[in-house]
Parts: sequence; structure tokens; C-alpha cells
Amino acid sequence: MNVQTDSGELRTLYREVILDHARKPRNFRRLHQATHVAEGINPLCGDKLRLYLMVDDNAQVIDAGFEGSGCAISMASASLLTETIRNLSVREAEACFTSVTARLTQQQASGEPTVDLPKLEALDGVCEYPSRIKCATLAWHTLHAALTQSQTSATTE
Repeated sequence: MNVQTDSGELRTLYREVILDHARKPRNFRRLHQATHVAEGINPLCGDKLRLYLMVDDNAQVIDAGFEGSGCAISMASASLLTETIRNLSVREAEACFTSVTARLTQQQASGEPTVDLPKLEALDGVCEYPSRIKCATLAWHTLHAALTQSQTSATTE
């Protein structure tokens, strides 16, 4: 099998992962016992998100959920985020924010350790569509706002 075929098969697989998470988002629910909550909005396309986190006394994310509406990429990214950060420390979750946003915007993460997130490779295809990068990063900016307990809505602008 040649590299071009492998690349095409990977794109198809990643597209299927995005569609699966968009159609059946994981953790699409409100956490009534959330300790950290943040809202995010992408003003260009109208994606809206509310992220709920339960962080324990040891600064461990023990649960995550979200509510919102938006495009398939936005909802899939939020779904993947909630699966990824559960059982991570707040510091590790923040490192995920840094790594994912740097990866999707094709920038080098400064000073923060990069995190190997193989299940998030499905989002890499978004880089081919610059107008959709903000859709994919909205959930991650909202995560950062929740972790820092920002009082303002996260935005992709």
C-alpha cells in the first residue's frame, strides 16, 4: 500500500471519527455539581458551548460535560475534549489546551510541554480548512476559561 492511499484512508477514518462524535457527542450533559463552568462562543459562525468540569480537592478533573450548539466540528471537538481531560490533573488539562490549540493553529507551543494526544488526531484535518479552525478550537478555549475560572466568555476572536 502506498503513502497516498494510507493518507486517504486516514482522512476517511478521521472524518468518520468527527462525524461519529458530532452525531453522538459523548458527555453532552449538564453537570449539576460542576466546580468550574465556562461559556464559549464563536461569533463568526454562531457556535455556542457551555463546559462543565468537576475538579476535586487534588486538582484532578473527575468529570466533564458540555451543552451547546454548533457545527459538526465544534460539537465533535467538545466531545473529544471531555473524553480526553477526564482523570487528568488541572495542569495536564491546561497542557492539553496549549498543545491542541498550537497544533490546530500550526504554531509552536511556547514553554509548555507538548502532549501526545493520539485520539485527537482526527482534528488535524481541520488545518486544511482555515475557516474551520476556530470551530475546532472553541471547546479548548472554553476549557482554558473554565480552568482559570475566567468570568468572561471564551471566544475564538
